[in-house]
Amino acid sequence: MGLDNVAVQWPRAGRFYDPVAPAEFVDFADLADAPDVAAPTAALAGHIAKTGTVRATAYTELVDLLLGLQGVLYATEAAAEDEDPVIDPDGCAWIAGGLERFVEGHRPHGESVTFESVGAVLRTALAGGRLADQQLRWLDGRLDSLRDESGDAPQWSFARSELLVLSRFYRRCADRGFAVYADY
Repeated sequence: MGLDNVAVQWPRAGRFYDPVAPAEFVDFADLADAPDVAAPTAALAGHIAKTGTVRATAYTELVDLLLGLQGVLYATEAAAEDEDPVIDPDGCAWIAGGLERFVEGHRPHGESVTFESVGAVLRTALAGGRLADQQLRWLDGRLDSLRDESGDAPQWSFARSELLVLSRFYRRCADRGFAVYADY
């Protein structure tokens, strides 16, 4: 079992959140069936089209790094505040925006997203900022914290298109006023 991010109706009516009908995501099947699409991209798009759900476990460390928080896809802030692990539509827009900016920033680095390429994209994004030195030190600390005891980096291997599909899931939820329930 892992973490699933399930599109749900917002706000909650009654005791439970009602799942969004997968028909709201049926067009994701077109992405899954597109020619020359990477296998992980097709698998993610196909799963979203059938279920209205993202199996989010594989993306948690990356999304946390990109957005600068811990437990983003687990909705840990919401769990502490509301007792429900839910990402509201505004939170979905924030996640989608961060992923969209990253995917665009990764374009010069190619289709393969690795730990090293993520670091390069983030360094480029932070280098021109007002507090660049401070932010780059923070980034180096975050990157180091993701390494194992031997100093080896996580073996991330994502297709850039896969992360684009992930961003589209959260964008769809934001645009249509859905929330995302963290089911684990």
